[in-house]
Amino acid sequence: MSSRQGQLFSASLMEQIKSRFHYVDHDVDGRARLFFDNAGGSFRLKAATDVFAGIDALPDCPERIHERALYLQDIQTRGEDDVRRILNAREGSVYLSLTASAAMFEMVRAVMENVPGTNAVTTILEHPSSFDAMKLYCERTGKCLRVAPSNAETGGVDVDAIVSLIDDDTALLSVMYASNISGAKLDIASIVERARARKPDLFIIVDAVQHAPHAVIDLQKTPVDGINFAPYKFFGCRGSGVTWLSPRLAELPHHRLDAKEKGAWELGSPAPAQFAVVSAIVDYVAWIGAQFSDADDRRECYVQGMQRIEEHERALLSLLLNGVGEQRGLRAMKGVQVFWDHDDLTRRDLIAGISFDGLDPTAAVRAYEARGVIVYERIATSLYSGRMLESFRLNGAVRVSPLHCHEPSDIAKFLAVTEEVASTSRVECELPESAVHSY
Repeated sequence: MSSRQGQLFSASLMEQIKSRFHYVDHDVDGRARLFFDNAGGSFRLKAATDVFAGIDALPDCPERIHERALYLQDIQTRGEDDVRRILNAREGSVYLSLTASAAMFEMVRAVMENVPGTNAVTTILEHPSSFDAMKLYCERTGKCLRVAPSNAETGGVDVDAIVSLIDDDTALLSVMYASNISGAKLDIASIVERARARKPDLFIIVDAVQHAPHAVIDLQKTPVDGINFAPYKFFGCRGSGVTWLSPRLAELPHHRLDAKEKGAWELGSPAPAQFAVVSAIVDYVAWIGAQFSDADDRRECYVQGMQRIEEHERALLSLLLNGVGEQRGLRAMKGVQVFWDHDDLTRRDLIAGISFDGLDPTAAVRAYEARGVIVYERIATSLYSGRMLESFRLNGAVRVSPLHCHEPSDIAKFLAVTEEVASTSRVECELPESAVHSY
């Protein structure tokens, strides 16, 4: 089914998809708006916010024996099952924490404090929750942190660059599934296969927060020890991070109530509403899958849905780069530079990084907002961007991240605004200094 340029949803399905999300075309105040910062958050499914509010309003504790408590237990069980469906995970432990970042620190700590080795491996593009955790626990355990460099052309990290750092004394490999700076996908299947060929019992942790909303994840094909995602970036709600741990990682020493099983990571009473949000996400993606498949299996419907989402987003990325109808794309715009741009769109999530001649990223983001468009400035002074941008030898970039609930007309509107911003910046850049100050 997969095509290198993607495949758009039909107009009728697109209308239904948009109707299932809050604030796609307008903000909360009713003003027309394009929200193209979905790598920093995400549109919320109406079903997710509704089910969260309804279940969270219940006063009942799920750790009881009465009817409503049993109902909440069923919601948690279904949510755990749906986490496994999202990841195609078997055995192991499902752990919902306050944030995906907190869980990352805990996973890294468990491995680094309990698994022998003299070094640990990561990449320069990791989110601070992973990179800083690796740095911290390397310092605490006396291990050397080995960091694979980025590839400035692809925006990712080459498999060879990662695997070459692994040896018999490597305790942990921590790697992200895709960059939330550039959108570049890392070849996790090859990384896992080659890393385990070098050291069969190597512990591997994957940050899938950026990638999970955009494509299928299959732990049967990429057997790692720990992986996390964030529902709030996955059409869901804020307030939880979702983690799966392999049996051997789950049973490493960690904070745990003594009477619980060794593989349990949950502390305190569960939040059934957060599990219900995960199920609402799977319901939605499986609904998309059911438009294209007669499969009865929930995981198969989910896979079909994610594949269609990926195809639609790839088609949107192609339009973003190449244009919509008579509206030229980013690649052809005067005064606009596209970073990490290459033709293989199968290796990219729906993210573009751009810059403007004569206009810094922060000023560009403000110019977009004045025209009803929300994007994000990645700048070198940001704790979430500096290390990664430095690896690309950039001071900043404007990150553009639509979502699958956008359609070609949304991309065309964005491109028209971008051309206007670029034109304005060129005029200001070409004016003599005295004329600029006269404003």
